[in-house]
Amino acid sequence: MKIIVLIKQVPDTAQLSANMNGLQLMASGPRIINPWDEYAIEEGLKLREAHGGSVTLLCLGTPDAVETLKRGLAMGADEAVLISDPQLAGGDSLATARALAAAIEKIGAYDLVIAGRSSIDGGNFATAVQVAALLAAAQLSYVAAIKAIDPAAKTITVERLMEAGRETVSSKLPAVMTVVKEINEPRYPSFMQIRKAAKKDVPVWSVADLGLDAGQVGAAGSQVKWSQIDLPPTREAQVEILEGTAEESAKALVDRLLAEKII
Repeated sequence: MKIIVLIKQVPDTAQLSANMNGLQLMASGPRIINPWDEYAIEEGLKLREAHGGSVTLLCLGTPDAVETLKRGLAMGADEAVLISDPQLAGGDSLATARALAAAIEKIGAYDLVIAGRSSIDGGNFATAVQVAALLAAAQLSYVAAIKAIDPAAKTITVERLMEAGRETVSSKLPAVMTVVKEINEPRYPSFMQIRKAAKKDVPVWSVADLGLDAGQVGAAGSQVKWSQIDLPPTREAQVEILEGTAEESAKALVDRLLAEKII
């Protein structure tokens, strides 16, 4: 099987603190691989181990996203490609998907594209869906388990995690699939794997390499624009201790909640 895994470099939200707010983190904070994408990498590796083939990582980002790709290589991926170009700056999910789809076509024939359910920074859940549409490929979202896959017959059956339960669906390959954390437990790379991955070359493709022009990607190719991003207003917390017996405190609490129209 030829598997392509889409990954993204995102801010490390564990670093949010009184000394670093969300805007500072987005601008210059430390970066990690999108946690949801680790499940996508793991599933790609498991499929390769079961059916043979290769796993290629694909990332769109700044030049330092090479380190994120090397994390995935250390987990066991065979190859990695970075799409990086100043013309990509300011792109919405569709402009991003357009570049990713062009890169997938440049990589060549594939059986499965896997991505995490969303990214922890944007959280729009749209990029992988748009990639599938641009590739005219089947799209399987919120996959919690692969029930069956036949690379020779080009078929796959998955279990999707829904709000009210689980849904089993089948599809032809090639397909684009997004996964949730219930699908597996990502492996940790060994020290030797990390050292080996650090020495690997990661090719960097520009917009021109993808056969696209500046008007199709980045801010120029976007339909959604963010003119300004602000932090929400700070809310002052107040604590009030209700005195009295348990019954008196409960009644006072209910009265207060009714007065504030919370209940």
